[in-house]
Amino acid sequence: MKELNTIGRYWKKKYGEKVYKIPISISGFTCPNIDGTVAKGGCTFCENDSFAPNLQKEKKSDFKLHPSNPQNPMLGNQLLQLQTQFENTKETLQNKFGAKKFIVYFQSFTNTYAPIETLKALYEKALSFDNVVGLSIGTRTDSITDEILDYLEELNQTKEIWIEYGIQTVYDSTLKKINRGHDFANIVEWIEKTKKRNLLVCGHMIFGLPDEDQEMMLKSVEESLKLNLDSIKFHPLYVVKNTILTKDYTDGKFTPISEELYLDTLVKSIKMLPDNVSISRVTAGISDDSLLSPMWCNDKHRQMYNIKQALLKEDLIY
Repeated sequence: MKELNTIGRYWKKKYGEKVYKIPISISGFTCPNIDGTVAKGGCTFCENDSFAPNLQKEKKSDFKLHPSNPQNPMLGNQLLQLQTQFENTKETLQNKFGAKKFIVYFQSFTNTYAPIETLKALYEKALSFDNVVGLSIGTRTDSITDEILDYLEELNQTKEIWIEYGIQTVYDSTLKKINRGHDFANIVEWIEKTKKRNLLVCGHMIFGLPDEDQEMMLKSVEESLKLNLDSIKFHPLYVVKNTILTKDYTDGKFTPISEELYLDTLVKSIKMLPDNVSISRVTAGISDDSLLSPMWCNDKHRQMYNIKQALLKEDLIY
């Protein structure tokens, strides 16, 4: 039996105890693929509210950040959101698990797509919280700059800084189908620039994208690993309401990936990983009524049980 290198085991080995990620969703952030800078409408599968549970109960604002506009009248409110979300989740983790060390995870939206002064204020606020050992910043490779990377390289001297890039696929034809707004060459360019600054990179992969078969999914993992990733996340593509993909699904033009194919592709992908590449996530889903398909994505506990069993058959312990 081989124990897989999960991100949790990586952190426990590094810090001597378990480290917990605290997901943060900051209002005002958007995406160049939503605001019309590179495309309109966002990726075909994206409905951001479903990925921002911490914001669903908060009053929404029409104001959206843009890197070219240094004005941010929402900064005070954003800093308050950050602190409130962090403290509430930290308290829960402490009470439930006795958590002592934390990574602040800027999860929802594109978290480098803002004026640099806004980013500095938010990142430095997050790093000032007690027992925070680092940041993990979710973003796109077309929404990062040399200036931001230089700044993050400075932070990385004293804290652990991760950048989580949505790779999804290495096929330009698929990136175009999902209205991604950039090509794979852009992904290669900015991950290479990020790695040159010794920043940690987690790549997100999606299985079940339109018209992709297993061979293509595995090729995407293989080519992405050549970019010297430090960690990887695997997600199945599921359909939620109020997305462009909703229409393709209801019109019968898109069939979501089966659990059987997902499990087989996931296991084969994990067996490809070098020992130094940690696994940050092996599935995703949503348990409310916004999920249209596949319904196997509505029960995270069942998904995880099936994944662990499939890995055990290969003598792998997740």
